[in-house]
Amino acid sequence: MSSGIRPVYDWRMIVASRRRTETMEETRAKLILAARRAFVAKGFAAASMDELTADVGLTRGALYHNFGDKTGLLAAVVAEVDGEMALRAQEAGAAAPNEWEGLLAEGAAYIEMALDPEVRRIVLLDGPAFLGDPSRWPSQNVCLELTKQAVAKLIADGIMKSVDVEAAARLMSGAALNAALWVAASDDPSSVLPKAVEAFRLMATGLLAEQIPR
Repeated sequence: MSSGIRPVYDWRMIVASRRRTETMEETRAKLILAARRAFVAKGFAAASMDELTADVGLTRGALYHNFGDKTGLLAAVVAEVDGEMALRAQEAGAAAPNEWEGLLAEGAAYIEMALDPEVRRIVLLDGPAFLGDPSRWPSQNVCLELTKQAVAKLIADGIMKSVDVEAAARLMSGAALNAALWVAASDDPSSVLPKAVEAFRLMATGLLAEQIPR
């Protein structure tokens, strides 16, 4: 039987805890924003952590506390930018006339973002160089899951051939990612881009069960 005694909460502790959380979130946001500016301007290797933190009125200690080290900060920046890329790709897909063209539009949009200076430097050049295989990044895994969902529906609707969903999704996601990496690393990205997009679309078309009217 309940004693009828209610726990007593110290509202001051609750408010203080919320403020600490808000302060940490604000600090992380400031560091990520400063890092985005520094990494795109100078590249990850050349960016000074002292200058970066000073620009937003913080110290190296704040950086280490929130991200562990400089590489941890890069990982957070890459995750944020890569997430924004995924949203932009989804918007391109949503504007397409049908779901199949939407899937192709998402891949093409992702490749085209290789021309964006911030995407090119941070995600496609410095990201793989300092964080390793992009296919293992959490942000890429999210994109893969979304592609698997789209592929599964297209197969169920008879638009795509009856192939293994994960295999098809991985091939399409991997093709778009590697095409973007190729564009970013090339000496003349603008001339390479249309070749990469055309090859991506042609390769993906091999998965079609039938031709879809444009």
